Amino acid sequence: MKRILITGATGNIGTEVIHHLHTIDNDTEIIAAARNMKGVKKTFSNYPNLSYAWFNFEDEKSFRLAFKNIDLIFLLRPPHISQVEQYFRPLLQAAKENGITKVIFLSVQGVETSKMIPHHKVEALIKQMGFSYIFVRPSYFMQNLTTTLLPEILFNNTITLPAGKAKFNWIDVKNIGEATAILIHSFDNYKNRAYEITGTENKSFIEVTDLMSEITGTKFHFKSINPVRFYFKKKKEGLPKGFALVMTLLHFLPQLQKEPKISDDYSNLTGRKTTTLKEFIIREKDKCLKGN
Repeated sequence: MKRILITGATGNIGTEVIHHLHTIDNDTEIIAAARNMKGVKKTFSNYPNLSYAWFNFEDEKSFRLAFKNIDLIFLLRPPHISQVEQYFRPLLQAAKENGITKVIFLSVQGVETSKMIPHHKVEALIKQMGFSYIFVRPSYFMQNLTTTLLPEILFNNTITLPAGKAKFNWIDVKNIGEATAILIHSFDNYKNRAYEITGTENKSFIEVTDLMSEITGTKFHFKSINPVRFYFKKKKEGLPKGFALVMTLLHFLPQLQKEPKISDDYSNLTGRKTTTLKEFIIREKDKCLKGN
């Protein structure tokens, strides 16, 4: 029986990966890796066959314990960690020492031309160290509207970012999790390639807040600010330096790049269409309207 370790198990992506993998693969032992054992077991209380491993990206002792007898790792980058050499090289070295040869890494669309972001360095490191790999490169998460950007949305119906009129391609995390589970399940059929998991719509934040207003009946606004101002604003709000920098780059750089490519990798993997922004906002609108 294969043993698959899912890092970031309690996050948006990890939860969806485990859910979809659980539905399509009965011949694999899925191990949910997390720092908080009580929390992860509560999250997956309806999954009686799931196994668990204590794992902390910032504690090398946890690597060797979690990686024992693992065949494949699903790896992501925690938002606050941007020092690739400091954190990812020891992690990947520990994986090699435990006999792990297969890694699926959650990267980001456009990473091949965005050398400033940590994902680019992680991909290069995985290749350099000789792993068989799959890079999952999703576009911009719809769920950012209900997580990272939600406090400001709830506070004053506004989204403030250094994004200008740039177009972003929007994808539902549920779609990412489903595609990733298929890639994990049939790793050898897809290995040593990158897959762009995108939606079918490229929209600016101006267009998205207009759509939110139209669907909910509440007026939402988008405010674009200078990237330097945004970076210091986030630091003042308490975000770690690395997280603030990556968040700034991910929203500012699209202004300097071509409009995102729309990929058919999701439909080729699943045979289905991705969630539309309208469908997502209707599904999640109660979260954005809380307190209004």
